[in-house]
Amino acid sequence: MSDAPILAQGWEDFALLDAGDGMKLERWGEWTLARPDPQALWPRASEWKQWHAWYHRSPEGGGAWQKRTSLPDEWTVAWQGLRFKVRPTDFKHTGLFPEQAANWGWLMERCAAAGGRCKVLNLFAYTGGATVALAKAGAEVAHVDAAKGMVAWARENAALNGLQAAPVRWLVDDCQKFVERELRRGAQYEGLVLDPPSYGRGKSGETWKLEKHLWPLLESCARLMAPGARFVLLNTYTTGLSPLVLERLLGRMMAARGGRVQAAELALPVASGGLLPCGATARWTAP
Repeated sequence: MSDAPILAQGWEDFALLDAGDGMKLERWGEWTLARPDPQALWPRASEWKQWHAWYHRSPEGGGAWQKRTSLPDEWTVAWQGLRFKVRPTDFKHTGLFPEQAANWGWLMERCAAAGGRCKVLNLFAYTGGATVALAKAGAEVAHVDAAKGMVAWARENAALNGLQAAPVRWLVDDCQKFVERELRRGAQYEGLVLDPPSYGRGKSGETWKLEKHLWPLLESCARLMAPGARFVLLNTYTTGLSPLVLERLLGRMMAARGGRVQAAELALPVASGGLLPCGATARWTAP
């Protein structure tokens, strides 16, 4: 297991300015947002005066944005020449997890090592950050998410980058059921990306619980991997699921293949000093 956190680099339009007191202050292009973050337990480095919108949690659940200015409904930010739409949602999220840029770069490197000819399955694919990076690198991608709105958002991100005609299948589906159908069809993939939630529901009301369903899904996915499989990426934000757990899961999943597993925390550098932990990730590469 890697001891050092893996840092996201290369953002043109994002910076984590400060974090503390259960909040983080971020610059997204021209706009500065203050959002809750349960990992930021230390005091803030300074009083925050320059912000455009602040997300306040409600005691009843959910929350709302307090806006100092007419914040646009959406705008774009850039990483390494790729562009993504940002939207401050009612659930505090923006549609983008900037720490995942560390994984996007790694995925693009894996595709480059394969000469850009790589068939990849992206499960729980959200708004398509990994899909856009993979498609830009020349991969053929199956993008699967149970939320129709997230898949539509991902397609917008692809269009922003001129990837409308890229070989991407946009699939609104339950991930486990899709994998089972792919197994019956005899499909195979050289690459696999998974970013499962702690809890979720499929498009037909299927319930997903990570502690119950993750290992069966990984077992099924192992059978989808082609003889020349090149990489697997497993990421999670589930509290209590450490890099060591992900390393063990991925190692067991790919045990028959050999190769190497690296696991670590993802983190964002804080402009005021230090790092903010942002979940755990594990990467398997072929021997």
